Amino acid sequence: MTPSPAPRARGVGGRAALAVLHWPVCATLLAAALWASSASAQPRPPLQGPQLTPNYREADIRVVADQVQQVIGRPIIIDPRVRAQVTVLSNAPMSPDAFYKLFQSALEVHGFVALDSGTAIEIVPDANARFGEGDDYISQAIVLQNIGAAQLVPILRPLLPQSAHLAAHPASNALIVADRPQNIERMMRLIRRMDTAGTADIEVIALENAAADEVVRMLSSLNQAAQAAGGTPPVQVIADTRTNSVLLSGASQSRLQYKALIAHLDTPSAQGGNTQVIYLKYADAMDLASKLQAQFGTSGGSGGGAAKPPAGAPAGEGAGATGPVTIWADAGTNALVINAPERVRQDMMSVIKQIDIPRLQVAVDAIIVELTQQKSAELGVTWAVGNNGKAAGLTNYSGTTGGIVQLGTAVNGSNGTPSPNLIRDGLTLAVGKIAENGLSWAAVVDALAGDADTNIVSTPHIVTLDNEEAEIKVGQEVPFVTGQFTNTGATNGAVNPFQTIQRQQVGTRLKITPQINEGNGVKLTIEQETSSIAGGSSGAVDLVTNTRTITTSVFVNDGDVLVLGGLLDDHMQQNEQRVPGIGKVPGLGWLFRARKSEHDKSNLMVFIRPTILHNEADARFKTGEKYSYIQEIQRQMAASPVKLLKDEKQPLLPPLPPGPEESIQQPGAPGPQGPSDPTAAPQNSAAPPAGAKPAQSPADGGQPH
Repeated sequence: MTPSPAPRARGVGGRAALAVLHWPVCATLLAAALWASSASAQPRPPLQGPQLTPNYREADIRVVADQVQQVIGRPIIIDPRVRAQVTVLSNAPMSPDAFYKLFQSALEVHGFVALDSGTAIEIVPDANARFGEGDDYISQAIVLQNIGAAQLVPILRPLLPQSAHLAAHPASNALIVADRPQNIERMMRLIRRMDTAGTADIEVIALENAAADEVVRMLSSLNQAAQAAGGTPPVQVIADTRTNSVLLSGASQSRLQYKALIAHLDTPSAQGGNTQVIYLKYADAMDLASKLQAQFGTSGGSGGGAAKPPAGAPAGEGAGATGPVTIWADAGTNALVINAPERVRQDMMSVIKQIDIPRLQVAVDAIIVELTQQKSAELGVTWAVGNNGKAAGLTNYSGTTGGIVQLGTAVNGSNGTPSPNLIRDGLTLAVGKIAENGLSWAAVVDALAGDADTNIVSTPHIVTLDNEEAEIKVGQEVPFVTGQFTNTGATNGAVNPFQTIQRQQVGTRLKITPQINEGNGVKLTIEQETSSIAGGSSGAVDLVTNTRTITTSVFVNDGDVLVLGGLLDDHMQQNEQRVPGIGKVPGLGWLFRARKSEHDKSNLMVFIRPTILHNEADARFKTGEKYSYIQEIQRQMAASPVKLLKDEKQPLLPPLPPGPEESIQQPGAPGPQGPSDPTAAPQNSAAPPAGAKPAQSPADGGQPH
């Protein structure tokens, strides 16, 4: 920096250089004296002195501050964090006061500020400027009268530099601002324009023919369109359905426009007077019509009635609020035809909108597990002794094991025809001596041991709407004899015997009624029944069925598994038959007795798992899961050719149709493919969404979904 017109010094060898001040000593002392004499005066007068031409290239800011101190003649205190390389290019001479302002601008560019504390000038970072003292950085409290202070903070904050501070004090409705005086003055001018008394009033417009909520819906659409287009400020519109009125709040000119629109809309309908047809989307029109007629018609569903005026209505208001109410349903279009006064129709519309909504669905998976173990053992010896018809004796234990009597009956049979089916299961060993003359004897040994294990898993699955009963039955209809008739004792007439038979369902039945609560749980009313035909029962005249039934109401969270109930049965039975006396003799008694032991263990458990289907994506995922499982089983079966019919192929399910999102193919995606090889790998068109685990069947060792 040199006094004009002294030449400027340049840096040499790439190193930053500073222009040197060639000042007369007297000029420097004079400037310092002027600054010191006027430090306490406000505002500070401009510095007087020779014209300067500053020119710096990558100069240390501390060196520049030292030269500024020489010009202004006041102490300068530099914060240790103030470090920067300053470049100032100027070809025009300037006064010392302009030179100092240029130095302040250079500090601001580098994120620093010069604070005048009275006795010295402090150079600190912008972030610390708000804590300094002096006139270069001040704090101001601005009290607002008509607008909330918190509302202005997000509006004004982007207009202030990062070092400035702006906060709202809700208790006093004031803004606290800390910044340079010129910025604060600019903010105060903006705040004065915005902090003016509002001219928006509130008007209540009562409607005679139109519905308040419908009018508000249309005006709100216009309001949003006008605001988006940058038009007049919007008018706030609120509907009061109780009094069928519209509340307007906004500028006077805007309210006049909206009042004209409301007057045009509040005219009698030209499409049929008080009759309106409402097409239902989800509710049942027949059921809803009877309920609405019972609520709004005094005749209780007979087809018409007079609607009562609302409580507290003026005496002359009956013309528009009372009259016959008729509601009937068209089942073909699932629509309601309503003939009622306007206000009654508005109440009905409010009820219908809240009832005609899509209901959630619930998928319920039941898991029925039955494990049984059966063990049995039989051992017995029977005898027969004879002496040419003079004497005979035998033993028989029909309640435990077979014996010599059953063996003889099987050999001789009926009318001399052998009957092998009369021989008991297991080992039948006979020994003896048959003599034409003299004593004959025979002994038969029967022995049997049996083990049986049963593992049954049934997983009925059913989907139903919320609060709708659903039932699934899987089984057979088994005939049971309930009566018979024969006339074998009649002497005349044709013999025409007959039997009466009743068929009864045997299998698995599940009936549920879900009710979804406000949280994430489901209340289930469940009737579950499992029945089967018993293997055989002694003394029964017909088939015997085993039935297991559970009827209960439970609460389960979405996706959780709950045990409904079960049965643990352990049954032991022992039976012994013997010849009195000799049958108890140790050792020898085994030849004159028969024993039978049975041990049955049964474990039955029933589990339930509800899954809430919140939307179409959940329903499609559940469907794709089951669909893919069946397709995979079919592909495994199709992997082997049809026996003896090599040209035939196993039937396969078609791919699951794509959903609404999947039907839009991406550019470059392959188009539909032709029929695929049944033995090919599974296509992913019917697979569940990514991240889902493949469904497994209990038969494959997995858990049912």
